[in-house]
Amino acid sequence: METRDRTINTNMNKETLNSVIRNRKSIYPKDYAAGEIPDDIINEVLLNANHAPTHRMTQPWFFKVYKNESKQKLIDIISKIDESKISKIKHDKFIQKINDSNTIISIFLNRDKKERLPEWEEIAAVSMAVQNMWLTCYVNNIGSYWSTPGFIQEYGKLVNLDNNESSLGFFFMGVYNHKETAKLRDDITTKVEWV
Repeated sequence: METRDRTINTNMNKETLNSVIRNRKSIYPKDYAAGEIPDDIINEVLLNANHAPTHRMTQPWFFKVYKNESKQKLIDIISKIDESKISKIKHDKFIQKINDSNTIISIFLNRDKKERLPEWEEIAAVSMAVQNMWLTCYVNNIGSYWSTPGFIQEYGKLVNLDNNESSLGFFFMGVYNHKETAKLRDDITTKVEWV
C-alpha cells in the first residue's frame, strides 16, 4: 500500500494565513490615507488575481486600471450614464469614491465563447480572483472595496464590451494602515452539519 507524503511546506505560516483571511475586510474610500500605491504593488495584486482557480482554465477575468490622470477618464465615462440609470446623488457619491481612491480597478467577466460551463462558475472564478486581490491588498496596507453599483451594465456598454463580456464592478484601492479587529460572523457551528 502506497503512503502519501504528508510533509507540510514549512515556509508557510498557517497562523499568518489564518490572520490574513480572518482580518481582511472592506475599507471604504472615505477612510483611505493620502499616498501613492506603487505600480509594482498594483501589478502584484493583479498577478495574484490571475492565479485564482478556474474551471477548464477559462480564466474569465480581465481588468482596467484607473490611476492618477486616468481616473478622470472613469469620471467622464460615469458622467455619460443616463440619469434614469443613476441618480444625481449616487453619481456624485460615486465620483467622490473615485476621487478618494488612489487606484480603481474595473472588474470584468470574459465569458467562455463556447459556454463549456455554467456562467455562475465563471462569475465564481472572477470572485475568487477578487478575493486574491483583497488579500494581497491587506498584506500591503492597502484598503480595498468591491463595489457593484446598479449601473455596471451601462458602464460596460460605454467601454465597448463584447457580447460575451460584462462588468462585475469596481475595486477601489487606497493607502490604509490595517489593524486586527474582530469581524462580525455567525458561529460556524450554526452553518455546518457533520454527516
